[in-house]
Amino acid sequence: MQDNHILVERSEDGSGVLVIRFNRPEKKNAITQAMYRRMVKTLNSANEDEGVRVVVFLGTESCFSAGNDMADFLTYGMGQAVEPPAGFEFIKALAEAKKPLVSGVDGLAIGIGTTLHLHCDMTVASSRSLFKTPFVDLALVPEAASSLLAPRVMGHQRAFALLVAGEGFSAKQAFEAGLIWKVTEPENVETETLEIARKLAAKPPQALRIARDLLRGSEQEKLQRMDEEFAHFSSRLRSAEARAAFEAFMRR
Repeated sequence: MQDNHILVERSEDGSGVLVIRFNRPEKKNAITQAMYRRMVKTLNSANEDEGVRVVVFLGTESCFSAGNDMADFLTYGMGQAVEPPAGFEFIKALAEAKKPLVSGVDGLAIGIGTTLHLHCDMTVASSRSLFKTPFVDLALVPEAASSLLAPRVMGHQRAFALLVAGEGFSAKQAFEAGLIWKVTEPENVETETLEIARKLAAKPPQALRIARDLLRGSEQEKLQRMDEEFAHFSSRLRSAEARAAFEAFMRR
């Protein structure tokens, strides 16, 4: 497993901030099965660790994540795998996260690189960020309960534009849609994201958790929608329509 593709860093100041950092810049931080498994393990451990107060997601300069690794997509879609891919376990771990989730985005945020932020409590993005979910263009469907959460956050029209029409959202558009909390300059993303995390980590943890749970609503509802999406997503991955779309993408 390429552990260095996901860096897990614990704050040295005792604040209780845990950082999960995408670190595969040569592939635009595309997420492999091994990377998903590492993040699932980290999120599950954070749930049980009283020393962790807040979990932060960061990418690298000019790229948060290009989404799922296409080679892994093809392997699953063209194979006869029975077990759900690690990406499905990751999105479930996001829905089940017990600690506040904060994210900082600079540059590309594609696919799960966008829908991840629907599970984050506060997101900072640079002015040059681009949020895009080309699910339907790849003959697939939305994932990570985004079909449930996005319309609630941004209304049907914006959610449809993002998740179905595949329109890219600039940082300004993402802010106006309620997908992110704040827009800043690229050089400030990490600093401001970590400052938000430290401020949250300093609050009374039990009160913070209860307040967060009240705002987030039913965990079971999100997990149920993820199951529904995954059934369609898995079927679509194995379709002739998706095979043609993936082969066209790989020929680019």
